[in-house]
Amino acid sequence: MPETALIVIDMLNTYDHEDGDALAESVRTALPQVVDLRDQAKEREDVLLIYSNDNYDEWHSGRHDLVEQALNGKHPDLVEPIAPTDPLPFIPKGRHSVFYQTAMSHVLKIEDVKRVVMVGQVTEQCILYSALDAYLRGFELVVPRDAVAHIDDELADAALKMMERNLHAELTPAAQVFAR
Repeated sequence: MPETALIVIDMLNTYDHEDGDALAESVRTALPQVVDLRDQAKEREDVLLIYSNDNYDEWHSGRHDLVEQALNGKHPDLVEPIAPTDPLPFIPKGRHSVFYQTAMSHVLKIEDVKRVVMVGQVTEQCILYSALDAYLRGFELVVPRDAVAHIDDELADAALKMMERNLHAELTPAAQVFAR
């Protein structure tokens, strides 16, 4: 059974929204580390790889639809390297947290996961709210600073500080996530 889950959050994005260009700029910086962690997770038996993505309230849309929409968006170069291609857990969400009214808690519980690593976007929104919900559920929390993307630098820094102080999240470079 895996002890750790790597949750890839909201990386299927069309970037055709008000903050899309600012977010895309940050994603370009974080994407290599997200892809590297995803690839490491695939190779390890002690890590459960899970994708969770906003479905934009299109409840008829599944994983393949969301991938296709994102690849047809403004920045397919940011989607293609991280788009899920293998069979693996994919949990759609309708709100900010990967836990809010989803099967995430159940999946982590039946897999006996103790430690959750969150990567993706947006640091000051979905990552923060998901981290809070993970903490409330008793998971050890890891957020690699260099593997999360943001819209606003100042808010992202504040969110990371809150995760570290209030949620006891380990903020570590992506290269050290699986070093222990």
